[in-house]
Amino acid sequence: MNALIIGQLAVSGALMGLVYALIAYGFQLTYATSKSINFGQGELVMVSAFFSLTLLDLGVPYALMVPGGLIFGALLGLLVERTGVRLALEEKSEGWVLLTIILGLFFFSAAENIWGRDDRPFPTPLSQNPVQVFGIDITRMEISVAVGVFAIMGLIELFKRRTLLGKAFEAVSADRDAAELMGISATRTVMLSYGLSGAVAALAGILVSPITTVGPTMASAMILKAFSVAVVAGLDSGFGVVLIGMILGALEGLASFYIGSGWREAPGLVLLILALAVRPTGVFGKAGIRKV
Repeated sequence: MNALIIGQLAVSGALMGLVYALIAYGFQLTYATSKSINFGQGELVMVSAFFSLTLLDLGVPYALMVPGGLIFGALLGLLVERTGVRLALEEKSEGWVLLTIILGLFFFSAAENIWGRDDRPFPTPLSQNPVQVFGIDITRMEISVAVGVFAIMGLIELFKRRTLLGKAFEAVSADRDAAELMGISATRTVMLSYGLSGAVAALAGILVSPITTVGPTMASAMILKAFSVAVVAGLDSGFGVVLIGMILGALEGLASFYIGSGWREAPGLVLLILALAVRPTGVFGKAGIRKV
């Protein structure tokens, strides 16, 4: 087998895997502050992509569509937190699991009724001509995926480490009870985490839509892969989700070529099973000590 072909498949798959990593990073943001995740995150990706496409159809410039889509995604994240998560957390129940699933189904139904069931192309101002790097063709859309993923993750990490509000985020992540004793509002911090998670989901939708098209089911497979990435990497490692996401994407590309496209999903399932069996806290996760 030509090494160049293997490299092409691995690189293209790894760049696609960054989208899984970005969605998994959204899981991490909410889990850090509330030990909860939004099981309707895929629907946030999809609805935000549809909204962004609508902005383009209305003549909004691409440079304004992106921040508009991110704000819309953040608002959706806040809606999920307020209606599906807050009350369950206050009552210290696991009701947020079912409520976020129900909200996801609601968003899915709303998208079908508003935008229809057909997949639609997502225009992009980027040229379709690939760029060659060491003989491997990389499209400008794939480059934009990498730039977008690292940019937003870098900005959020910088925000968490360099700003007062970000330090509150870190404090609640470390010990919610202690943070509240220091005067930090855990409720507002959880709201912030869900808003950021929604914005991350929106960016994932904007980045992947020109590659996959926009449709009600566009995120169905991606969300399962993203969840696998989050579990395998560990729900407290931003670097881990990037690395595992790229590895999973590369394995998918190679598996679909060597074994067949029907086996494309197999690597993610195998990684998930191995992680749960061998290291439930994730490859980069930290084992916690619980007092009983």
